[in-house]
Parts: sequence; C-alpha cells; structure tokens
Amino acid sequence: MVYNIILLNLEVLVVIFILSIILSGVINILSYSLSSKNPYKEKVTSYECGFDPIYSPGKPFSIKFFIIGLLFLIFDLEIIFLFPWAATTSIIHIVNQVIIYFFILFLILGLIYEWLKGGLEWE
Repeated sequence: MVYNIILLNLEVLVVIFILSIILSGVINILSYSLSSKNPYKEKVTSYECGFDPIYSPGKPFSIKFFIIGLLFLIFDLEIIFLFPWAATTSIIHIVNQVIIYFFILFLILGLIYEWLKGGLEWE
C-alpha cells in the first residue's frame, strides 16, 4: 500500500519534471525566434554600472557601487532569515526568540552605523 503511494507520487513528480523541461524549451525557442536580431554598437557594448566603457577606459572606478551592493546583500539576507521566523513565531521557544531579537538588533545597529558614517550617501 505504501509502495503504491510512493510510486504514484514519483510518477506525478516525473510528469511535472518532464512538463517543466518541455515548457522551458518552448519558451527558449519562442524567445529566440521572436526576438529582433539587429545588433548595433550601443546594444552590443557592455553596461558597467552607469559608466560609459567605450570613452573612459582609464578612469578609476568608484568604490560606492561595491559598498552599496554589499549593503544590499547583507540586508537582503536579513530578510531571507526573517521569513521563516515570521512564519513560525508562535511555536519557537522564548530563548530562540531572544536570539532572533539580538540578530535583528545587531543588524539595526549595523544599519545605523553605516548611516552615520555616510555609507548610504551617494554624493
């Protein structure tokens, strides 16, 4: 009985996997065949974070782009860690709740530090 249920679930999984491969293939073929293919100089050049890579190859690159990117990654990962906590907050033990509050406090203090040091200023 259990073997039949597992086999049925496996068959459903295989069907979904095959359908997803077929769908992704159809989407790739349609996007390739329906897209316009008229490359010109501006279209095929690389885009480097707002800098023009053609006319300024020796110009130094601003570190602000990297700092903002790292800050985005840090606080984006914070949100990823907070989603499971929000979903299970009613069943988490109080000790673990306190640990999560310290985590949030630590990240808020980091944000305040960056704000006061001017890391979020773009000028």
